[in-house]
Amino acid sequence: MTHSSEFLQRLDARGFIHQITDAAALDAAAHKGPITAYVGFDCTAPSLHIGNLVSIMMLRHLQQAGHKPIVLMGGGTTKVGDPSGKDEARQLLDDGQIAANMASIRRIFERFLRFGDGPSDAIMVNNDEWLSQLRYIPFLRDVGRHFSVNRMLSFDSVKLRLDREQPLSFLEFNYMIFQAYDYLELSRRHGCTLQMGGSDQWGNIVNGTDLIRRIDGREAFGLTTPLITRADGAKMGKTARGAVWLHEDQLPHFDYWQFWRNTHDADVGKFLALFTDLPLDEIARLAALDGAGINHAKEVLATEATALCRGRAAAEAAAATARATFADGGTGAALPQFAVAAPVTIIEALIGLGFAASKNEARKLVAQGGARIDGNAVTSDAAPVAPGQKVSAGKKRHGLVVAA
Repeated sequence: MTHSSEFLQRLDARGFIHQITDAAALDAAAHKGPITAYVGFDCTAPSLHIGNLVSIMMLRHLQQAGHKPIVLMGGGTTKVGDPSGKDEARQLLDDGQIAANMASIRRIFERFLRFGDGPSDAIMVNNDEWLSQLRYIPFLRDVGRHFSVNRMLSFDSVKLRLDREQPLSFLEFNYMIFQAYDYLELSRRHGCTLQMGGSDQWGNIVNGTDLIRRIDGREAFGLTTPLITRADGAKMGKTARGAVWLHEDQLPHFDYWQFWRNTHDADVGKFLALFTDLPLDEIARLAALDGAGINHAKEVLATEATALCRGRAAAEAAAATARATFADGGTGAALPQFAVAAPVTIIEALIGLGFAASKNEARKLVAQGGARIDGNAVTSDAAPVAPGQKVSAGKKRHGLVVAA
């Protein structure tokens, strides 16, 4: 459909929209004046990862279109655990761990959003403010009565877990009720009328819009993004080395830049639209390149995506390191580093640099001819690596062993 609001025009043109509870009414509300929208993020780790980036970019486009973003931190729901897409219950964290994770995650959002007291300035809210104050019996009576267990069992977040015969605790089963209640509280406290999230959150979001309508009789909307997959069918952000973290404390700048540089040719245009601020006409030009030109487009994607998340200086330094490492045969200073007091084996170096998660994985890499020291293939697990030498795993992962 054709949208009249700048906000939905932006999201639609860049490929963000999967489902909307009432597209015409949301479009009219966003066209009429500023709206307030939120996305929720639990605090299970010190950093969010690439899988969260689509939602973060939606909040960014919301603010750029003149609307107000709410970043809802799940200080309360992190104590429960979202079963969506999980095969087992998450490890429960204590209050101190949750608070530390929340403080670390905020630094990520400060790069994507403008926080303040203005009408379109972002705010960060902690749902522990209200969830920890709930009294169980009144909550069941006032909120729980609006939820049908039959319907809750039909949502993918629950159904998939049960279909796999994986245990689902009563604690996790309550998560969708808490998330709906979050939306109700944000509607009352901040006039929030839109919740956004990934397609796996559709059931939880619809629960929230229904709860607001049933209890307060207010208008509320939901919007989800499609599942972002790579051209090879793999889920976006999943790599052999694990999650691609947004925070530099969990993933060095160069590794983050290199993740984007390794994008499949067929994904370049899609990822430029989703994960950068480049104009659509420039994205179309870059996506149409082929041959050596598509490598240039990948470098633009890597630099622009890294600049948003890590800052322009970090992005340019990573790009310069890549040029020095790959084009000039040098060793860029921003490469991952492993500090040692004395020479180590290639197995230890591969693990220390994060190129292998275990000794078995490192040995397999050596056996397959994928490990190199200063560009020379390694054939022995005991090959020594001294400080000052470059270690490579395959053609695209490089790191330095340095003196401790």
